[in-house]
Amino acid sequence: MTGTGHASMFIETAAGSILTDPWVNPAYFASWFPFPDNSQLDWDTLGQCDYLYVSHLHRDHFDEKNLRERISKKTTILLPEYPTSELEDELRELGFRNFIKTVSGEVTELDGGVKVMIQALTSPTDGPIGDSSLWIEDADGIRLLNQNDARPTDLSAFTRLGHIHAHLLQFSGAIWYPMVYELPDSAKRAFGKQKRDRQMDRSLRYIDDAKASWIFPIAGPPCFLDDSLWQFNDIHGDEGNIFPDQQVYLDYLADNGRDNGVILLPGTVSEVTENDCVTTHPVADVREFFDNKEQHLVEYRERQRPVIEAAKKSWEHPEIDVLAELKARFEPLMAEAEIMSEGINGPVRFDLTAPDDPDTVVQSVLFDFPTGEIRAADGEKVRYRFKTERRLVEHLLHIDEIDWVNSLFLSCRFSAARIGQYNEFVYTFFKCLSEERLNYAEGWFSERDDGGEDIALDGWTVQRRCPHLKADLTRFGKVEDGVLTCQMHGWKWNLATGRCLTSVGNDIRSAKRGE
Repeated sequence: MTGTGHASMFIETAAGSILTDPWVNPAYFASWFPFPDNSQLDWDTLGQCDYLYVSHLHRDHFDEKNLRERISKKTTILLPEYPTSELEDELRELGFRNFIKTVSGEVTELDGGVKVMIQALTSPTDGPIGDSSLWIEDADGIRLLNQNDARPTDLSAFTRLGHIHAHLLQFSGAIWYPMVYELPDSAKRAFGKQKRDRQMDRSLRYIDDAKASWIFPIAGPPCFLDDSLWQFNDIHGDEGNIFPDQQVYLDYLADNGRDNGVILLPGTVSEVTENDCVTTHPVADVREFFDNKEQHLVEYRERQRPVIEAAKKSWEHPEIDVLAELKARFEPLMAEAEIMSEGINGPVRFDLTAPDDPDTVVQSVLFDFPTGEIRAADGEKVRYRFKTERRLVEHLLHIDEIDWVNSLFLSCRFSAARIGQYNEFVYTFFKCLSEERLNYAEGWFSERDDGGEDIALDGWTVQRRCPHLKADLTRFGKVEDGVLTCQMHGWKWNLATGRCLTSVGNDIRSAKRGE
């Protein structure tokens, strides 16, 4: 394997080369950049790969510009099986024509005795309507699992196929929480530390599942080079920062008794065999590189400053009547989103501000889900509020973006406030701004069922499956002081009442043993 940055790598097998998730260009309103900088790699040569695997449509995995300009259209796509055709459609739009359409969980044989399997996750909350993992068995029996940032309930689909030699998985943050919330700094730091601890603990559980010979932390962290987002980089000694880097994670693994971690810098080459992993780095001292991380980021920022400024100039579209366009495009969707609208059960307000001036609100728009109407806000009390620059919404409307979650929200170029619990229906709606996505999500929610199976857990009887994404609570459930925490995503329930303490509409079945 040659590391090519973030979740991308160039894998050489008996069937030829497989390039995964080749992300180079800034994503999410020029807020995310790959760390370390991978733009100096020879992407024209890397792009002559035999196979291409794009795990999902997150823009730090699906880099439209790099795919269009640098990746050969003669390559064969290893396509995950998703409920919508969006990934295939976008790849075809870029000129790709050769596809192997895999079946989720089924092994596909390539040339030279090489086998691959792609497991697709298809909940509306998995990525932008889907996420996936790639398993490869080379002709000599060496097996690789590229889990990237997918979160399956367990890894048994892969482990039953034989011992895994290389396990590549996400360890760092890929979200806007808690940084964008309008909270005191002390609260943000506390919530951030909980998030950081939880994401690392979750990775350990996957590592224990896979029992691989070697662990490769990938799919993070991004870095933030715009001055307004610079504070999100993990260089300020903040224990609540959710974007720890690869060296921090290897130190964490060592503290937890794991000494088999390997860092893939852009240009690192690792040859994995039955009993060994021989690795060559492009720098003399990896730890010294990370010790000098801030200087790397400062130089990286200067190289990318013109790119960021050019992106900002492209966002303004004063010809767009924001309120009128929102009404025309969104009200028909709100009318169809019966389950999500009922789950939101109230108005959501967007306060739109002047460019680079978060304190000057120039327009407020109310999404009134109970009535299905979008109108100018008039001082109504709301439970959910977002604040962002109006030009960002103008740009979303200009490009007809169907996924505000994996564009605006992941950019972290907004602030948020809410009264009460997290509501997954809010974010799912703003991820499903097309008829195809909306109908899929509504159907998924209507069929959601925990299966009716109960388990015993620390003196309680609870349903086995987490109502969020059906994680097995025999493995991911932890009980403390009458509160159940699902370690998969950190959701919590009061076991005495079954009430969800984390999100609206996700209560569980629970009772004291014997009652």
